[in-house]
Order: sequence, then C-alpha cells, then structure tokens
Amino acid sequence: MNWDVLLPLILFLVVIFLIGVWSNRRMAKSTSFLSDYFLGGRELGGLVLAMTMVATYGSASSFLGGPGAAYTIGLGWVLLAMTQVATGYFVLLILGKKFAIVARRYKAITLIDFLRERYKSTIVVLVSALSIIVFLFAAMAAQWIGGAYLIQSLTGLTYETALFVFAIAVLIYVIIGGFRAVAFTDTLQGFVMFGGTLILLIGVVIAGGGLDQIFNDLMVENPNLITPYGNEGQLTSLYVSSFWILVGVGVVGLPQVAVRAMSYRDSKSMHRALMIGTVVVGFIMLNMHLIGVFARPVLPGIEVADQVIPLIALEVLPGWLAGLVLAAPLAAMMSTVDSLLLLVSSSIVKDVYINYMKPKATYSHVKKVSMGVTAFLGIIVFLLAINPPELLIYLNLFAFGGLEAAFIWPIVLGLYWKYSNKYGAIASMITGLVSYIIIFRFNSEYGDLFGVHAVVVPVILSLLAFIIASLLIKREVYYFPTKTI
Repeated sequence: MNWDVLLPLILFLVVIFLIGVWSNRRMAKSTSFLSDYFLGGRELGGLVLAMTMVATYGSASSFLGGPGAAYTIGLGWVLLAMTQVATGYFVLLILGKKFAIVARRYKAITLIDFLRERYKSTIVVLVSALSIIVFLFAAMAAQWIGGAYLIQSLTGLTYETALFVFAIAVLIYVIIGGFRAVAFTDTLQGFVMFGGTLILLIGVVIAGGGLDQIFNDLMVENPNLITPYGNEGQLTSLYVSSFWILVGVGVVGLPQVAVRAMSYRDSKSMHRALMIGTVVVGFIMLNMHLIGVFARPVLPGIEVADQVIPLIALEVLPGWLAGLVLAAPLAAMMSTVDSLLLLVSSSIVKDVYINYMKPKATYSHVKKVSMGVTAFLGIIVFLLAINPPELLIYLNLFAFGGLEAAFIWPIVLGLYWKYSNKYGAIASMITGLVSYIIIFRFNSEYGDLFGVHAVVVPVILSLLAFIIASLLIKREVYYFPTKTI
C-alpha cells in the first residue's frame, strides 16, 4: 500500500461524500424532487456549468484511454484528440438559448422529455430510452474499468477488489446527492483535473531530460511516433478528420452533455461557460495526451496502456504529490460515471416508469424508485466491467458513436427546422442506430469503411432519413417559442 499516495485520494473522496450529504439536505427542502435530483433545479452558473461539462466529457478515455492510445500510437493521436477542444463551444453554441427556452416551456427534466413533447411520439420515447440504456452502459463500463485500473495501480489490490472500491465510492454520493451533488462535485473535479494535468506534464518533461531529449528518444525508437500518421501509419488524414464529427460537432447528440445545456441559470451563465469550458478542455486534452506520448521514453514497456498515467505519476512525482495528481483521472471518471448513472436512471424512472406505468406516483415513491434504480444500475455496470477490453477508449468511442447516430438530428432539427416531425425523428433514429451497428461490425472485421470512423456514414444517412420522412409522410409546421432567458 502506497499510503503517502492514498491519503490525498482518501481525503478527496471524503470531500466528495460531504458534497453529496450537503446536496441531499438541500434537496430535502425542494418541492420538486425530479427537477432537483436530475437537473439541479436549473440553477447552474457559468463556472459550474463549464466545469460540469468539462468533467462530464473528460472521462476515463481522456485521462487513461486517450493517453494510453497516445503512448502506443504517438503524436498522431494527440492531433486526433485535439478535435475535442471545441466540444463545449459546439454544444452551447448550437443548442444555446433556444434549447434552454424550449426545455423550460416543456418543463423538460431529461432529454427524452424534450423529444417526447417536441414529437408527441411514444416510439421516439422508447427508442430514445433504449438507446441511452444500451450505449451508456458501454460508456459507464469504460469509466468503472478505468477507476479500477487506477486504484489497482496505487494499492496493489486485485482488479476485482479495486473495481468494487470504486463502485461503492461513486454510488454512495450519486444516490444520496443527485444532479446538484454531481454538478458541484464536477466543479471541484474540474479544478483538480486542470492542476493535476499541469503538474504531471512538468514532472514527465523533467524526468525525460527535457523536450529535446524526449523527441530524440522517440525518433530513435520509431520515427513514425512523431508524425501525424501513427506508429504504423494507421492514422490517415481522412480518418483523423472524421473525428471532427465523433468528438467535435457530434457531441451535441450526446444526452449526458446536451442535458447540461438545459440546466443553466441565464444567458450570462451560458456565455461565461462557453469561454471557460473551451479553454479548460483545450488545456486538459492537449496536455494529457502529450503526457501519454512523453511517457514512452521515460517508462518504456508498459503492457497495459490504460495504466500509463498512474504508473508515470508514481514514477516521476513524490508520493503525496502523485496522490494529488491522480485525483485528476479519478475525478474525471467519477464525474462522468455519476452523470451517466443519473441519465440512465432518469430515462428509466422519469421517461418510462412515470410516463407510462405510474403517472400518479407520490413524491416519496418517486424518490425511492429513483435511488433504487440508480443503485441497481450501478450493480449491473459493476458486473459488466469485470472483464475489461484492451483499450478503454474504443469502448467509450463506440458508445459516443451510437448515441450521436441516434440523437443528433432529432435534437438539432427539432430545434431549428419547422417541418421536422415525429416521422422524421423515428426514421432518423432507427436508420442511424441500425446503420451504425452494421458499419461498426463491418469496420471491426474488415477495416474502416471509406477510411472514416463508423459514425460518419450513419450520421449522414440519418440526416437524409429525417428530411425525407418529415417532408414525404406528413408535413407539419412547428412554431418555436420566443421567450428569453
């Protein structure tokens, strides 16, 4: 046991737990449990909004899987990862005020609330809920695996024991605290991620003998490591460009990110979040992936690439400082998995159970069911995470692609195109989901179709399906609300 490393992490978890207790007490005074538990009462200011988006999007793939891929592939993966810089900007710019206005008008608490009221379709609701449950289980499993790897690296515990410790830590404060605990914890975690990234980058550069020495060592090992094309030339310009859809513009279609765009207080908060979020995401994504590449000559021969960050932190930093720095990836994973847990829980409780099974449920019943479902989902994800894949990032990107193929056009065109209707939404979601699963399977067996990521073609097909079905089957004109916030 590395107690000098573990004590800062334990202290961090205690603070997280106290935030959950505070949120639970505040939530007890609320008159609307669902709005407070799943959306924080729409009270997020600019800083909190920016940090909760950063912490939710910055996950195990950003802090373990991404640097692990960069360690393996080289600077080409850093270039690919930088398409994420404008993520928060795209989300708030495209959804922006209109999404928050419409969500308030509909009294929407979840993304599916918005889709149900916009399209008036049970099929849209059920397909949406199924998509969220299936793909977010994959995304959650990636976070829990990453948390287990991190705790395993620090403690020497078995993978299964480390996974259990991480699961308990997350479930306690999510179940008792809800969205407000998640949002305020994300703010703390955003600062930890920013500071931890900076400290670890400096430590790795010093341990490697400076940038000149690091690049010389990489050149000697494999000149392709410092090119945009990857260690084996596998990153083509077309493939890298396709990531502008997967982790750039397409992030608008991720329910866990989109729901943040309906939770802020006012326009000033949104504008502030645009600036803060873009800067913080850019800083963290660039430097965490650079750390992955720079770690290769400092600590060669790491067999499990997803363990690069904890191992390099233990190698180049004093124990107590490594503990503080490693709170960053732990923060990223906890903040992402808590948001995903609440999102899947809200899809089951709010969008399916209350809407179609027990619409007259009492406050106390809804509270018990929400917390019970959240706990049950956590147990299921724990079981799924017992057998981890080789690289976490591919599991996470699979989930991203599926959600984007399903949701991007029903959200965006539902906001901005007056002729969009339920037939277009249904056609778009089914086309996107079916084509994505088929193409993803094809790519895994035969190589990338057209040389791009599996999400690109489904996004295009789902757009065409949306437009054609909306115009041909039944043309409707939707009048958007004009209220301001």
